[in-house]
Amino acid sequence: MTTPRPIYHRKKRTIKLGFRTKLSQGVGAIPDTVKNWVFNTFALLYYSQILGMDAFLVSTALAVAIVFDAVTDPLVATLSDNLRTRWGRRHPLMLIASVPLGLSISLLFSPPTGLQEITLFAWLLGFTLATRGFMTLYFIPWAAIAAELTDDYEDRTSVMAYRYAIGWLIAVCFPLFIFTFVMPGTEAFPVGQLNPEGYPVLAMCAGLLLTGGALVTTLLTKREIPYLRQHTGPRTRFSFSTTATELWRALKNQQFALLFIIVLVSSAISGTTTNLGIYMTTFFWGFETEDLRWFAISAIGAVLAFPMVAYLQRNWDKRDILIIAAVASVLDGVFLVSLRFLDVLPDNGDPRLLIILVSTGVLSAGIAVVQGIIAASLIADTLDDHELRTGYRQEAMFNAALSFSGKAISGVGIMMGGLVLTLIKFPTNVLPSEIPSQTITSLGFTVGIALPLLHFIPIYLITRYKITRSAYAEIREKLDRQYAESEASPQTNA
Repeated sequence: MTTPRPIYHRKKRTIKLGFRTKLSQGVGAIPDTVKNWVFNTFALLYYSQILGMDAFLVSTALAVAIVFDAVTDPLVATLSDNLRTRWGRRHPLMLIASVPLGLSISLLFSPPTGLQEITLFAWLLGFTLATRGFMTLYFIPWAAIAAELTDDYEDRTSVMAYRYAIGWLIAVCFPLFIFTFVMPGTEAFPVGQLNPEGYPVLAMCAGLLLTGGALVTTLLTKREIPYLRQHTGPRTRFSFSTTATELWRALKNQQFALLFIIVLVSSAISGTTTNLGIYMTTFFWGFETEDLRWFAISAIGAVLAFPMVAYLQRNWDKRDILIIAAVASVLDGVFLVSLRFLDVLPDNGDPRLLIILVSTGVLSAGIAVVQGIIAASLIADTLDDHELRTGYRQEAMFNAALSFSGKAISGVGIMMGGLVLTLIKFPTNVLPSEIPSQTITSLGFTVGIALPLLHFIPIYLITRYKITRSAYAEIREKLDRQYAESEASPQTNA
């Protein structure tokens, strides 16, 4: 027996998607941006360097939580894609997650004093699981809304640009605030991020932003619910088997499967390097808290990139833009570390070094913004190809599947990051000046050169993506024809 295709209904827009809607949706980037920065920057550093846990044990807890998070992504996607309420398929889940999301990350960085290593491990694991779990419940429906707001090839990129603009704004302002007012260098702790007294305040600030951002975007986009697709046919029961079926249906789309593999490979590499980023800035480049604040200037690159995205998209296919941006991103970082090993760059502590790295940070930020916006827009285009082939709109599942692959493999990457520190015998509770030079060299070569060069594998895979501008125009034309025929001759699922 053939499963009938679902029937969706939504109110037709009579005017173009406006600034207010794009801004309201974009505010939702705040929780995930803050959570990612806090986790990637401080989780490993805080629990290993400050609380004294073994780095590999900390990485194990973080990796287990990420794998759990990855598994819950498709489950939440199935729930969201098939939900039917007065508030639609997305908003109820976002609202439920908002308050416990902020509370969980606050408790993560505020453990009771005097815990033994095993109980400290349990605290870390428990509240990491909670934070990531509630983030999934919020983020998957929120990301799905962005793909539903418009079907226009270029306007869709504009929606993503607002998300990235607000994400970048908070990604610059929040670290600047933390390093300036919460973790300033002191006589006792010249490197402010090693001062344990700053972490409870960090936890409170992060919690407020996570809960506040989630509530604001949920309530401000409530007016868009009639314009989002709603189920009008028979309900699909929520179950593990339904999740598996819908995930497999998404992965049978060849273009999406390709994106899935690209994210899989990229995350394995990035998961290892990202969580060691604070080690690179603190120990390899020798920056103190006052130095790190200057990297806020990188926002200039992000600001300049946003208007460039529209220009680039008018003249080139999204795939080609993504390839060029990815290559430039890899070479940018490898080039700097290579210059350090060739003794071309000024010594650590020389103000010229900070100027050089901040300047390249401006370029890196611009590249990252272009790369992120185009990638998100490209994924949304794949959804239309999927609907044409199957009749299903699986916005949440597509986002969840990519998140699933990325998180599951980056979890392994995080474990590898902790393992790298263990293998190179990176000491704990010591000043940067006390780290052996050979250990610093090993850290720089592994994190700055060897691992980033592996990104050329997913870059090659991007060249196999087939949905160009002309191909998308054909997809959109066929879908519009189907919609017109459906409205002219209504059908019901039997």
